[in-house]
Parts: sequence; C-alpha cells; structure tokens
Amino acid sequence: MKYGFVIDNRKCIGCHACTTACKSEHDVAVGVNRTWVKQVEKGEFPNTRRLFSVMRCNHCTDAPCVEICPVEALYVRKDGIVDFDKDRCIGCKSCMQACPYDALYIDPKNNTAAKCNYCAHRVDVGLEPACVNVCPEHAIISGDMENPETEIAQLLARQQVKVRKAEKGTKPNLFYIDADELSLNPIATEKTDDYFWNSQGLGVGHFAKEAEKMAFSNPSIIDAALKQNSQYASAGEIADKGANKSIDVLLGKGRRIYDAPDKGILWGWEVSAYVLTKAIAAGAFLVPFLAWAFGWAEINATAMWWGLGIGLFFLMATGLLLIKDLDRPDRFLNVLLRPQWGSWLVKGGYAITAYGGLLSLLGLSTWMGWHGVTSVTMWLTAAVAVVVAIYTAFLFAQAKGRDFWQSPTLSIHMLLHSFLAGAASFGVIALFTTNGMNWLPFLKTVLLVGLSINLATMLIELTTTHPTQDAKLTVDMILKGRYRNLFWMGVILFGNVLPIILLVTMGLNAMTLAIAGIIVIIGIYFTEHIWVEAPQRISLS
Repeated sequence: MKYGFVIDNRKCIGCHACTTACKSEHDVAVGVNRTWVKQVEKGEFPNTRRLFSVMRCNHCTDAPCVEICPVEALYVRKDGIVDFDKDRCIGCKSCMQACPYDALYIDPKNNTAAKCNYCAHRVDVGLEPACVNVCPEHAIISGDMENPETEIAQLLARQQVKVRKAEKGTKPNLFYIDADELSLNPIATEKTDDYFWNSQGLGVGHFAKEAEKMAFSNPSIIDAALKQNSQYASAGEIADKGANKSIDVLLGKGRRIYDAPDKGILWGWEVSAYVLTKAIAAGAFLVPFLAWAFGWAEINATAMWWGLGIGLFFLMATGLLLIKDLDRPDRFLNVLLRPQWGSWLVKGGYAITAYGGLLSLLGLSTWMGWHGVTSVTMWLTAAVAVVVAIYTAFLFAQAKGRDFWQSPTLSIHMLLHSFLAGAASFGVIALFTTNGMNWLPFLKTVLLVGLSINLATMLIELTTTHPTQDAKLTVDMILKGRYRNLFWMGVILFGNVLPIILLVTMGLNAMTLAIAGIIVIIGIYFTEHIWVEAPQRISLS
C-alpha cells in the first residue's frame, strides 16, 4: 500500500477551495499553509494562459525531511504517508531546509514544524483528505497507487505525469497531469511579496512577529505596505500597477501572480555564529595538537591550559547558540535523549558532548600528572575535534533543498576554518602569555598556509561548474549579486588577503599575529554568514 496524490491541471480552476478546506480541517494559522495554489501567467497576447499548481508535501518515498529530523518528529507510515509528531519537534527547522518542495513551515501557535499529512486521521477511518473531498472539479485525486483498482493507479497508468524536482532522488508521490515547467520550476518565475490580490510586505510565518515589531516601531513601513495593497490604492495607482505587471505577459514571459508567502531566512546569524564558535572550539585543540604530534613547536603549560579553556568556553557558546536557534528550546535535550541516529544534528550533538568530556578529562589528567592517560587522550580528542569541526558540512549536505550546500569541498572549508580560528585565537593570546620555542613562527605558518588553501578552496568551490541552476544562482548572488560587496571586500580582501600581507611584510611579533588573528576571525564570520544565508534566498516553490 502506498498513498499518493494526482493533481489534474486540466480541471483545476484555481478556486483555492483545497487551501480553505485544509486550513479549516487542521486549524492552520494565518500566513502559513499546508496546501496552497500557485498561479502563473504565460504566453503572448492575445494567446495567454493562467496556470494553477496545487503545492503541498510530496510524501516522498525517500523523504529527506525524515532523514534529517533529529528527534523522529517526522516519520513515514506503512501506507507511505509522511506524518509528523508535534510533541517531539524541537523547532530546529532542519526539515524545512531538507525539503526541496518548501512544504514545511513553523506553526506560530506552538512553534513546531507542520505540513500536509494527507489528513491521516481521515484516511484511518476510511475518508478522503479534506482537499479531495471539497474540490469542485475533482482535480485532486488521492488513493492507493499500488492497488490497480483505484482511480489514482489507473490515471498513473494511462496519463503522462510530471513530478517536481525529480533530480533530487526523493521519489515524490505527488504527480501532475498536464503540468507546465514554468509553474512547477520555482526559479522559472520570480518570487515577490506583492501580487494582484495581496501584499505580504509586513512579513508572515516564521518571522511574522519580528516583522510586526519592526513595522509598528516605524509607521512609515505600515504606510508603505498599505499603499502596496490595491484596496488602499487609488484607481490611477491600480491602473499603473496593472499595466506594468502586464508587460511581462505581453512579451511572452511567465510571471507569478499568486503564491504562498516567503518564509524568510530560516537559519540566521545564530547558525553563522555557531559555525564560527565551533571552529574556534575545535581549532583551540587541533592547533597545539599539530605542534605536539609532529614536534613543530614547544607547547608550554600556559598554551596547553589556554587551549583547553578556549575549547570548553567556545564549545559552551556553540551549545547555547544551537539552543537559541531552536523554536522550542525547552525540548533541546530530545536531541540526546530521543535521537534519530540518521540525522547529523544528532551525531554532531553527541560529538560536541564527547569533545567537551574529553577536554575535561585531558585537563584533569594534565593536572594530576597522568602522563599515560594524557598521551592517549590527546589522540582521541584530536579525532573527535575533527568530527566537531566538519560535521556541519554533512548536516548541510542532508539539507537537500539547498543545492549549494551539497558541495564536496564544504568539509574541507570547515576544517580549514577550524585550524585558522585556532591559530588566530592563539595569536591574540600570545600578546599576554609566555610563548614556547618556535610557537610564534608555527602560528604564523599555520595562518599563512591555511589562508592560502582557504583561498584556493573558495576558488574551486565558486568556479567549478555546478550541476544545478539553484547552485549557479547562489554563486552568482555571492560573486555578482546581493553579497558581492561583503564577499569581495569583507571575505577576500579583508579576511584573507590583508592578514597574508600583514604576516608576510611585518616582522614576526605577537602584535602582528594578534592583529592578523582578529582579522581572520572576522573574515571567517563573514564567510560563514554568506555560505549559510545565500542559499536560503533561492525559492523552493
């Protein structure tokens, strides 16, 4: 048994009855949707056409949201329905990043994830989903696709159907008859906040409260938003707006005229900051370990204790940032106590916990003079530190909705940042401490080599041909678009080239290392900010 949907675009009239029925059945809050109708206009006057596409969860056979969920809040039932348990959800928003179809949202009533669950409670008692029951044109067909007697199985056998983003390998179970690529492909038309019959300028969904606060603290924002809405505009403004919006259709281009609100940046500054603090925490041990393991510099007791202290402090900061980013921080222990082991968020959580324990054990063994324990613990701690440094790359790779994060160089990128952040931190500390033999030259070498490899890695990451249009658009956004100034000026020139110039041209001293170290840490944050935020600006629906 495997349930699925067929959307027959030959019949859909865009009445939004399915959206209304879904909201009523599940008490869905204003501003978010489990089911919605996207409308696109295409063609050249007078031969124009309006396309209606019902959007919702695709109930994938290989659902990436289930794989990435750290607490089994999402799961696949035996009948193929992808359901969720709001009582387990921690609001980490990983599922929203993993879904290529933009099907999930954060319910503003309880701050947990939600989506279409095929009206599982109705199916269990022999009823059809509410949207199917209410559709006046029978444009939504549901049922068991593996039963040849069902209407949906017969339609799939006779009709040519399409799915959204088949290249993702999720095996979606939502099929479209007479589908148009212009409507199904989210990057074929521009997503805006201003459509014919609505204005979304004040923010909705996940960031509605923040947007609302900003608006009411600045009345001009409200005035501008109200002016955008046609019911507040004059007849002349309506005519001008309609004329301008018709130009694209007259030129034969497609454009959206109605869609669900944008959910905003799901992983914000907290995630960028946590990647940085995690890099410092891992690098604070990996850098002195490298010198100790290969005998490249003397690690005196002061440097050792500073490394342990920095590692533990920034590890704690990492945990606090992770908790702060959760929409249900009260449930953060579910990651450790009710884990779903396929999620890299769980693996990372346990790695961070183990790393903190090993740093503490290392400090205890050093204090007590247990030299045999210290030697073994050093190697074990180094291995776990590497996992802590790079596990986020594997977590991002599980976020299949964001193509740019699928880069194979991302783990190298994060490991490099750990060594750079660790060396930079010790460079600042060197101003105030007694340094062992060859310690300053060693830190300088780590920074120079790390910065050089970092530049080469970014060059490869951004110039290698990307396999998908989403990833290419992200690269263009970084190099030539929204983030170009921060990337070229903040990341390349300030964060990488300037510290290289300082380290090469200035004499070897603690002050130069400290200044270069501060610049490097700021540059790492700029980089992580771009790498985390830019891919989230690509429309998924």
